Amino acid sequence: MDFDLSDEQKLVRETARDFANGEIVPRARENDRNAHFDLELIAKLAAQGYLGAIMPREYGGAGLDYLTYGLIVEEVGRACSAMRTVVSVQTSLVCSSILRWGTEQQKQHYLPKLCSGEWLGCFGLTEPDTGSDAANQRTRAKRRDGGWSISGQKMWISMGNHARVALIFAQTDPALAHRGLACFLVDTEHPGFSSQEIHGKMGLHGSDTASLALDEVEVPDDAVLGNVGDGFKVAMSALDSGRYSVAAGCVGICQGCVEHSTAYAREREQFGRPIASFQLVQAMIAEMVVQTDAARMLTWRAGFLKDAGRPNTTETSIAKLYATEAAVACANTAIQVHGGSGYVDDHPVERYFRDVRVTTLYEGTSQIQKLIIGRAATGINALVPQ
Repeated sequence: MDFDLSDEQKLVRETARDFANGEIVPRARENDRNAHFDLELIAKLAAQGYLGAIMPREYGGAGLDYLTYGLIVEEVGRACSAMRTVVSVQTSLVCSSILRWGTEQQKQHYLPKLCSGEWLGCFGLTEPDTGSDAANQRTRAKRRDGGWSISGQKMWISMGNHARVALIFAQTDPALAHRGLACFLVDTEHPGFSSQEIHGKMGLHGSDTASLALDEVEVPDDAVLGNVGDGFKVAMSALDSGRYSVAAGCVGICQGCVEHSTAYAREREQFGRPIASFQLVQAMIAEMVVQTDAARMLTWRAGFLKDAGRPNTTETSIAKLYATEAAVACANTAIQVHGGSGYVDDHPVERYFRDVRVTTLYEGTSQIQKLIIGRAATGINALVPQ
């Protein structure tokens, strides 16, 4: 693997950084304070091509590779995790699933609208009683003439209150367990579909998080993504893409912690000199630098494997596990460097700390990532009762 970025990749990263600094950073604190889901800013993300960066151009995307996409997500994540969530869900979970599993008609219908930001999408996998055990879906899809009737609930769904299309995972035959799952493309304007905003979150205040309810929502046969029984495969392939973008966003948080801590340590004086001259402060900054570089390299490796078309589930889990835990550690350390100033939102490290905590939970907890990695190492699936 070549660690030198191409001229095009350098330009994309520089452009993304300029956009993040000029458009996202100035809005991030107020959006967080006001719990404002910034649709105007999302439209600007779409205009930059960031909502469909890895989608082919024929479907309205930017046609970028995964490594370049990761560079964009890193810069957006450094600026604001709420906006990084929008990019990750729209691109990695929704668009990637439709691209891989959809019919040509589904791709032509949905992808241009999603890439342009005309429509937002959401990924309806998690339920009130179903998190890590993704195969245990209580949402049911029953056969109707020419289609399906879907009933159930979904929880912790990013963009669920604003999405026009929802990928809804439902069980068609409980006797088949995970082999009975199907994924449906559901128009959120259909009768019986409703959403409710979730309040009181620790972080991601500028992100929309919803609970969804489906009460006999009727969809046609051509709303099935892939085939009936493919739902679990659809979900796992989406998470492989989503975990990569979460990892890249967390690299951005790590980088932001380094940059803000370094700048603060140079300016803040105690005992007549900048605190950057203190050995223990330098040790904290050095730890963050090492964690940032390691997280970035693991994420780049996962992107390299994806672009090469090689198996990468384990490597993506390694990147997601390490980058999310590193970002939590860096945010904690950054507040320590800032002292009392880091405890208020005058500095972004306070927001980093609150926003990053969820990254070790969603799209597979750190413990689930360890089981995936352990399965690859031992050949034994600890998730299946022995």
